[in-house]
Amino acid sequence: MPDRYAVFGNPIGHSRSPAIHAAFARQTGQDLSYEAILAPLDEFPATVVRFKAEGGRGANVTVPFKFEAFLLANEHSDRAAMARAVNTLSFENGRIVGDNTDGVGLVRDIRDNLDTPIAGRRVLVLGAGGAAFGVLLPLLIELPSRLVISNRTIVKAEEAATILSGIIGRADWRSDKPVEVVAKSFDDLVGESFDIVINATSASLKGESLPLPADLFADGALAYDMMYGRDTPFLAFARRHGARCADGLGMLVEQAAEAFFLWRGIRPETAPVIAMLRGA
Repeated sequence: MPDRYAVFGNPIGHSRSPAIHAAFARQTGQDLSYEAILAPLDEFPATVVRFKAEGGRGANVTVPFKFEAFLLANEHSDRAAMARAVNTLSFENGRIVGDNTDGVGLVRDIRDNLDTPIAGRRVLVLGAGGAAFGVLLPLLIELPSRLVISNRTIVKAEEAATILSGIIGRADWRSDKPVEVVAKSFDDLVGESFDIVINATSASLKGESLPLPADLFADGALAYDMMYGRDTPFLAFARRHGARCADGLGMLVEQAAEAFFLWRGIRPETAPVIAMLRGA
């Protein structure tokens, strides 16, 4: 029998994860199955535990269960602990290990697929919710010169900045290069400019615009919306003001590739899978 994996969510019918992991399995010759499972809103832990008991080897987790998955896990990676949310579960020796591959997926898409270095750049993350927390540590590890977190509610942005500053101050921090980490409200962005602007808010889901200044984008800046599959108001705004634009489809595939590597020990090629999804 092939090893079983799944993605849990509610709703889940729209998920592209089964197609992505099927493509990875064909590419790498791995014998596995991967399915989408609709978890009842009040039965997520029981649904995952049942899947594990039936022989499941690992799982992805999507909306709205990432915080519940964090609580369900017995162990957490550093990036999951920073995010306080889990999108990848591995079932190892009777334990449930939680990780968050969203941030590394974002970094690889920007740095490798879009050929945009993060090191030494001025980076702005819009939003301070779960999506933002999931990507902040991997972005910090890339050593931008400046990492600004901006949110309508400044308190949440300040919380994120405090956590990151604490990581930089730890004895095991990996670099002596300075990284300025700052929290700002949207109003405080006036007069600022950035090389990379990442929209991690829920505005694109709702088709809403953000109150951003027109001069936010430096020459040659990349505007990246973590939403994929539509031209969002954020991307339209960025395009009007001279930025290069990208959606989050590459991030989706890259975070899946990281999960595949955690489970199987093999890193698949992502470019043909991204191209396949773009074509579809």
